[in-house]
Amino acid sequence: MIKDKNNYTLLTDFYELTMANGYYELGKKDEIVYFDMFYRKNPNNAGFSIFCGLEQLIEYIKTLHFSTEDIEYLRSLNTFSDGFLEYLKTFKFSGDIYSVEEGNFVFPNEPLVVVRANIIEAQIIETFLLQTINHQSLIATKTERIVRSAKGRPVMEFGARRAQGATASILGPRAAYIAGAAGTSCVLSDQLYNVKALGTMAHSWIQAFPTEYEAFQSYVRLYPDNVVLLVDTYNVLNSGVPNAIKVIKEELLPRGIRKAGIRIDSGDIAYLSKKARKMLDAAGLDFVTICASNSLDEYLIADLIRQNANVDSFGVGERLITSKDHPVFGGVYKLAGIEKDGQIIPKMKISENEGKITNPSFKKVYRIFSKENDMALADVLTLHDEVIPENEYEIFDPRDTWKRKTLTDYYVEELLVPIFKNGELVYNVPSIEEVRKRCQFEMTRLWEEVKRFDNPHGYYVDLSQKLWDLKHQILTKK
Repeated sequence: MIKDKNNYTLLTDFYELTMANGYYELGKKDEIVYFDMFYRKNPNNAGFSIFCGLEQLIEYIKTLHFSTEDIEYLRSLNTFSDGFLEYLKTFKFSGDIYSVEEGNFVFPNEPLVVVRANIIEAQIIETFLLQTINHQSLIATKTERIVRSAKGRPVMEFGARRAQGATASILGPRAAYIAGAAGTSCVLSDQLYNVKALGTMAHSWIQAFPTEYEAFQSYVRLYPDNVVLLVDTYNVLNSGVPNAIKVIKEELLPRGIRKAGIRIDSGDIAYLSKKARKMLDAAGLDFVTICASNSLDEYLIADLIRQNANVDSFGVGERLITSKDHPVFGGVYKLAGIEKDGQIIPKMKISENEGKITNPSFKKVYRIFSKENDMALADVLTLHDEVIPENEYEIFDPRDTWKRKTLTDYYVEELLVPIFKNGELVYNVPSIEEVRKRCQFEMTRLWEEVKRFDNPHGYYVDLSQKLWDLKHQILTKK
């Protein structure tokens, strides 16, 4: 039995441990290495992604250890040496981690997390690092698209029952909230991460009463300050909306309450919402809002708005919490360098598939902004000791190097900030509200052309001349 259910140290791929045992046995356990976590392609062919999941990585690193039960389990596998198992008894992370801050927009092939640590520590944390960043970045990226398609109307995350497991149903809403969702149906996400829990009733509540009217009446009497009546259990226009109107007039108006809503969860939402709006207004209930749900995503929401549907808010479930049309973020974790006698030996994966060729060495990521309008102009990957000059800088396409542009009148921000130094947390972890505000702010600095759902403008992610020269040198030597 696992006694410490919050110990995720063994949430790792088996080959991480066989490699770690090998490094130990071959005397390489103190070798310092550099790993980059990055991704190769934006979900949904989008122009960018939203980085998320850092807080959970921090908590994992802080508590990283092998318990007595862990070590005894590993011993029972008859795979690992006694010396390695003894080493694991005092194991903890003692290296450095640099990361993009949560809520910022990011692009393929630029490091999102950089790890400098001994080779065993760097290897063992790979799986958890990837799964927490991949999952939450995927959900945040999908949510941002859905929220943007709603054009200011609140979007509620309603996907707990369709999420792929308990952790996804808890952390998915966290990522969704950071990216702009108004709240979640998942109560535990509210308790753990202050993502507001929302919701009123299901069809089963309506069916549990002799009539729809009695179901509405009972609910309104119990929760007069949280009234959103589900009107499509039987017939939206013939019974659902008329019964909602009757109950609101009988139970809420006499109390002076002018806050209520209805929810439509099936049928032709554009048509039904227009008809329902007319019925509500004719009854003097213009304050009653209309919420739509039922397998929505950014494209369906955009279509509803184009059809002038009378919808004030959206509940989005499976297509958000699973990113159903693109369910994998695709982040990878690759060795970029090995430190020997204070010098960094660059390492690079080389492949016949150009997209899988990595960028070598210990790097920085700079973002260049226009002083004129504060909009992001380009990201530049450089070697760790490079500084972008203040007055003029030439960027170029790493593939088509003849495409060059000289930038002036700009300012620069470093994207990778220190999180751990020598195993100690040096980063002030922000609240979820602070991360949400950062996401909102950063999105104002990204061009609308890059945000397009279809055929977005390609954002520049360039290599410095020194980094490009190093990469080209390694490639031509092979």
